[in-house]
Amino acid sequence: MPRRRVARTSVGLTALGFGAAVIGNLYRTTSAADASAAVDAAWDAGIRYFDTAPHYGLGLSEQRLGAALRQRPREEYVVSSKVGRLLVPNERPQGVDSEGFVVPDDLRRQWDFSRDGVLRSIEDSLRRTGLDRLDIVYVHDPDDHWRQAADEALPALAELRDQVVVGAIGAGMNQSAMLARFLRETAADVVMLAGRYTLLDQSALDDVLPAAREAGKSVVAAGVFNSGLLSRPRPAEGMKYDYQDAPRELVARARAIAEVCEEHGTSLPAAAIAFPTTHPSTVNVTLGMRDRAQVTQNVALQRSAVPRALWADLRDRGLIRQDVPSPPAVSLDAAEGRARPPSSLPRPTRPITRATPRPSPGKPVPLPPLRKH
Repeated sequence: MPRRRVARTSVGLTALGFGAAVIGNLYRTTSAADASAAVDAAWDAGIRYFDTAPHYGLGLSEQRLGAALRQRPREEYVVSSKVGRLLVPNERPQGVDSEGFVVPDDLRRQWDFSRDGVLRSIEDSLRRTGLDRLDIVYVHDPDDHWRQAADEALPALAELRDQVVVGAIGAGMNQSAMLARFLRETAADVVMLAGRYTLLDQSALDDVLPAAREAGKSVVAAGVFNSGLLSRPRPAEGMKYDYQDAPRELVARARAIAEVCEEHGTSLPAAAIAFPTTHPSTVNVTLGMRDRAQVTQNVALQRSAVPRALWADLRDRGLIRQDVPSPPAVSLDAAEGRARPPSSLPRPTRPITRATPRPSPGKPVPLPPLRKH
């Protein structure tokens, strides 16, 4: 599978990424066997980028992903996780998590974008995954925490990147306006943009995508199905859009796009996966994959041919914005060259877990020292 490099870094991402939220029991239970089989199938298909977060299943996603990857050659794959939500003991458990994951709520999330919180979160993620490092670290959903995320979290992550403890840093959100600020005003290399550059929502063309282009930075596209409405060849009433029942007018628009896709010999889901790559700053599309069957289906969709003429036709019919760019006429591999694999990053001389003490109140945590290479 072709790779593209996160701009100004040595981190190469395969064109398709594995989103591990669903193996953290998002919305319904996924067995450990299905989760492991999904990662195995993704690996066999050539996927080498895997994204997770403490938020996903109160750590279950990180645990399962780490267990499935630990025995594989570490230099061959890229793992991203996120900071901003520490997992702490829940003093008042009700039995099941209240934020969409079917897991016991013996832990709870605690917002923390401080420098100490960032280091503690990375340490905890490494412990849960059992991996020696994270290749990309995003600040996660800092919608109500811009100042602390920009002033404390990103500078801490930048120091870790500069010391080669992590390979790239950024932010992941469901909105695009603040992601544009991260690209323009902080040391972020890459942002994970969920749901804002899709066949049904091109609002990122107003902010984050121009910011990425101007700053020479990169975008990872997630949520390309907009919670489900774009996931089937024929959208139906009752399907979800941004986690809620889709309005009738959006269902009608999705059906109209689906009809044009069929005229061009492709399908709505295949076009939804291909669409974010119309913008040159997009280096990867990451999809949630719960089991082997979903991996097989998504890989087949990603590999299917989507004619370049489709985008022009959708523009002409007013079904996507007129300023949606046309994709390059050559493949990403031919245009960009195959990015260096993660092994081209200098390896940290020791894991962050061995160098990062737990924070004491009022006492800043030192960044982990590394020996010079």
